[in-house]
Formats: sequence, C-alpha cells, structure tokens
Amino acid sequence: MIRLTVMYNLPDDITEEEFLEWRLGEHQENNASMPGVIRTDFARIYEGYPRDVAPKHDFMTIAEFPDKETFDKAFWGDGDMDGLEESLKRIKDYVFYITEILVETHNTDA
Repeated sequence: MIRLTVMYNLPDDITEEEFLEWRLGEHQENNASMPGVIRTDFARIYEGYPRDVAPKHDFMTIAEFPDKETFDKAFWGDGDMDGLEESLKRIKDYVFYITEILVETHNTDA
C-alpha cells in the first residue's frame, strides 16, 4: 500500500474558518474521488513529542492507494496537477511524504 501524507500550515491571508469550509467540503470530496484512493483522512495536529516543543505543522492529510502504479497514475500521471497547484495556494510550509506501508497491524480489541 502507498500512503501520501501531507503536513502543512495555513497561510496568513486565510482564516481557519474559510480553510475548514473548503478543506472539509470540496477538497475532501476531490481527495476521496481520486482514482484508486482506498481511504483519505484529514486531521488537526494538536500535540507532538517532545511535549514542550510545539508541532511544526497544524494539519495533516493522508490518502492511501493500493500500490505505487495506482498512486503514480492518480497523482503524477492522469492526476490534475493544476488542481494541486491551486490547492497549494491555500496552505504553507507544506511537506509531502510518499511512503510504502511495509506492515500494518489492526487491534481488534480496541
């Protein structure tokens, strides 16, 4: 499985309310409808470690794909890079991580 993780902050010229309206609506729908996406999450980062150091980012998005070929086609190949460039205007200090999941464990007792 391939996981795309994006960590980011808000630019100074957008309010959190404006951002969340876009991010939880239109942008979440766009993420979920990318070809091959298995799941996508959006989260607020409120704490990190060490606990006395503020996290470098305020928000995180994750999208998972079944394999690299599917990810490459959706994100780089047939993906809408113009849409990505437009989305990047709504965030700052972003970093994209593309990782391969080597092991996944689910706790069924939780």
